[in-house]
Amino acid sequence: MRELSAFGLSGIISADDMRVVDKNADGWGISALQRMESAGSALAAAVRDERPGRVAILCGTGNNAGDGFCAARHLANETDVLVFCAGDPKTPEARAQFAALAACPVTITDTAVPELFSCDVIVDALLGTGARLPLKEPYAGLISRMNASSARIIACDVPTPGCRADRIAAFHLAKTPGSEVYNIGIPLAAEVFCGEGDLLLVPRKPAGSHKGSGGTVLVVGGGPYQGAPFLAGVAALRAGADIVRVASPADGFLPDIIHDRLSGDHICEEHREHLLSLAEKSDAVVCGPGLGTAAESLAVAAEVVRAAKKAVVDADLLRGSLPRAAAETIYTPHAGEFARVFGAVPEGLAVRGEAVRAAAAAAGGVVLLKGAVDTISDGRRVRFNRSGASGMTTGGTGDVLAGCAGGLLARMQAMPAACAAAYAVGVTGETLCAELGEGLLATDLLRHLAHTLYTEL
Repeated sequence: MRELSAFGLSGIISADDMRVVDKNADGWGISALQRMESAGSALAAAVRDERPGRVAILCGTGNNAGDGFCAARHLANETDVLVFCAGDPKTPEARAQFAALAACPVTITDTAVPELFSCDVIVDALLGTGARLPLKEPYAGLISRMNASSARIIACDVPTPGCRADRIAAFHLAKTPGSEVYNIGIPLAAEVFCGEGDLLLVPRKPAGSHKGSGGTVLVVGGGPYQGAPFLAGVAALRAGADIVRVASPADGFLPDIIHDRLSGDHICEEHREHLLSLAEKSDAVVCGPGLGTAAESLAVAAEVVRAAKKAVVDADLLRGSLPRAAAETIYTPHAGEFARVFGAVPEGLAVRGEAVRAAAAAAGGVVLLKGAVDTISDGRRVRFNRSGASGMTTGGTGDVLAGCAGGLLARMQAMPAACAAAYAVGVTGETLCAELGEGLLATDLLRHLAHTLYTEL
């Protein structure tokens, strides 16, 4: 893992990225309760630095509160500790920390008594990264009284909005400027490898959604290879897209897909205006599956990509000067396709990561290099995906990945969409290869893909 250190996160981490890292840490054996214990211990150390005679720890109901309860337990035998609880803890980890705290010599109250605000140090463990102004009660009143006190205030991970924090004890990485960062034992792999955490960023359709809320996807391809665009189209539906249109000269019928049957046996200039119109109306376009190498087909398909808001560029279209969509583009080459555009794929994850990062920067999009370990980059960050199985070498699995990425891209940014697609398709393959072995078909992936994306977390 040491050689992958250059691909780890640094600086200020976003709330979404931290959610991904936290969940991925579970997969590497570092549970949420373990992380909370480490965070609480680090928070207690920050309080200890102040040499207080009396400490107040103000706790909300989420995991920030759990960190606060844990810190209170670590400090209980050293100083006078008062703990305020805004309500019953909501997470299993916070409940476990509260139960352990109840066995310690601390004062616990659910009332904002004056003693809380006359302590030497006040710990703000009220609300986490999702909190926004204006605050509701009791939080608004607590922040007002805390700010008016003469105490030193230490914020747990992030200050509650409006809080004047003298110090911010951040865990793993800073979430806001001016933080002191404490290591809590999250492994590097949770940052650089894709995992279940990446699926947390896949949007869920809210109650009251209507047809189209999940996005409209256009798949352009087919001709020499008839099944490819339909595999990609169904995968986009399984990834959550509401409306998928396959524009192709290939015959086919699937009741869930709108089939725009193009004349002739390959995509050509006479289809150009129609395809451009469809691309402009779509949230994302998947272009290339089964397209073939006819120069006319490649030229028209490249124009379709450039007319799209977002696009996945796949298969035969991965050659020469890569077309780029208006907003975001995902390129999904295998090693041979990568080589003909960017140069040979180097051995070793670290050098491959740098090569893919350079390729993504040059292409101006996200490159998802498929392989035994996928390598994904947007030209800045590099991620690796280890999910998958040997039975996935069968034809059509790449079309499923392209369609899945397109379905997610219709509602997500390109980098998280590519990471989630790679991980989800790979995990689906693992699940089905355990059942079917070497007889796995690309169509088998389609029946389980939505389950991986939306029900396994």
